[in-house]
Amino acid sequence: MATQAKVALVTGAGSGIGRASAIALLKAGYKTVLTGRRLDALEETIQLAGDAGKAGLAVSADVGKPEPVADLFAKIKSAHGRLDVLFNNAGANAPGVAFEDLTFEQWQKVVDVNLTGSFLCAQQAFRIMKDQD
Repeated sequence: MATQAKVALVTGAGSGIGRASAIALLKAGYKTVLTGRRLDALEETIQLAGDAGKAGLAVSADVGKPEPVADLFAKIKSAHGRLDVLFNNAGANAPGVAFEDLTFEQWQKVVDVNLTGSFLCAQQAFRIMKDQD
């Protein structure tokens, strides 16, 4: 299959490694879905890809929660009908506080994004990919 027909999803695509990866995939000819919490940052990433950004789709989602992830993958299925690449890149860090001062809520945010988000996205990706040729 030619890369022009391939569809990629990059989580955490609004900055850093996710941004660089999304731009690289767009420039390589992939239809690329960019997700993250900040829609403005995702749209900026698409703009930074230049003409290749025309194949980008920005979708704001909190990957640490099941419902937004299900909605994200429904949009991918609706827009492209398939998914070929999942780059689980979204991540959160705990604030720079002493370990004993880290609240459960702060810890849970890290777990939700870094672990649960990767699980939820991989699970949804598998549901789409297993029926593809």
